[in-house]
Amino acid sequence: MIRPISPQDVPAVVAMVHELATYERAPEECHLTEAQLHAALFGPTPALFGHVAVDLAVDLAVDAARDPEPVGFALWFLNFSTWRGGHGIYLEDLYVRPQARGTGLGRALLATLARICVDRGYGRLDWSVLDWNTPARDVYGALGAAPVAAWIPYRLDGEALVRMAQTHPGPTPEAAIPSAGPGTGSPPDPQPS
Repeated sequence: MIRPISPQDVPAVVAMVHELATYERAPEECHLTEAQLHAALFGPTPALFGHVAVDLAVDLAVDAARDPEPVGFALWFLNFSTWRGGHGIYLEDLYVRPQARGTGLGRALLATLARICVDRGYGRLDWSVLDWNTPARDVYGALGAAPVAAWIPYRLDGEALVRMAQTHPGPTPEAAIPSAGPGTGSPPDPQPS
């Protein structure tokens, strides 16, 4: 069963993010805390969304009285294609615990996000996979997903990010964007020059 993530799922999802980091051979790079994930998902202006996979057969066999424990998750956010002129979904992480793999839960998580894209008119669902993760790449290929071979991802983080931020002394983005006032949701009309 796939359902939207709830606040009580946060500890299990954080644990699985750390499991994923270990699988991806980078546990020392994962610093996510429950407080961080809770704020990102359920704060005043969430920009991160998620779904969890629950294996009801396993959980009901163990204890029918308790809420099922998630065994997989998808964390995602909206992106925007300037070429297509519309939103899409970027899947940040998809993970299913080893004991629940092969049950269709990973496919169900992807299908849920694909359905959101179609229902909302989003043009695509994007994600990245490590080049050595051939089991995942094989699954994605079997689902009809294709690698975007012509594009190479880049990233600024750590000291490089700080150095780049210091290279242009102009106004911050918040100061550069005019505001029409509280609650209007749009900038003022442009002034004639």
